[in-house]
Amino acid sequence: MKQFFRYWLPPLAWMGLIFFFSAQPDLPSAPGPWLDTLLKKIGHALGYGILAWLYLRLLVARRLLVARRALRGRFRHPAAARAIALCLTMAYALSDEYHQTFVPGRNGTLWDVGVDGLGALGAMLLAQRLQRRQTTARQETGAQ
Repeated sequence: MKQFFRYWLPPLAWMGLIFFFSAQPDLPSAPGPWLDTLLKKIGHALGYGILAWLYLRLLVARRLLVARRALRGRFRHPAAARAIALCLTMAYALSDEYHQTFVPGRNGTLWDVGVDGLGALGAMLLAQRLQRRQTTARQETGAQ
């Protein structure tokens, strides 16, 4: 149960938050259409970047849990975990945009899915960079 609250609940709660906001028929608008569009797209990218990060955190933790149960090698390569996190995020982005087609005053667009994907990709690139830094720091510390 502790593992559920630590690793599974955060992405599920974040997905619920995304669903809640996408179910709102009329979101407040910023003054000026260009600023409104910019702020909403930044919100999309950040929201789905966070979701991808939470998925990655779950997948990496699952690797550790699975290794204890003698099913080693499931996500041995970190790139596989990042790719799976990206795919899960894109699948949720597609389903969320489809959901928005049923909400009055909202519409689902592939443009938004693309922005969501860019946010998720940015999060995965950041995760890759942080992992490389961590690996380099370990190697330098171990070499001394």
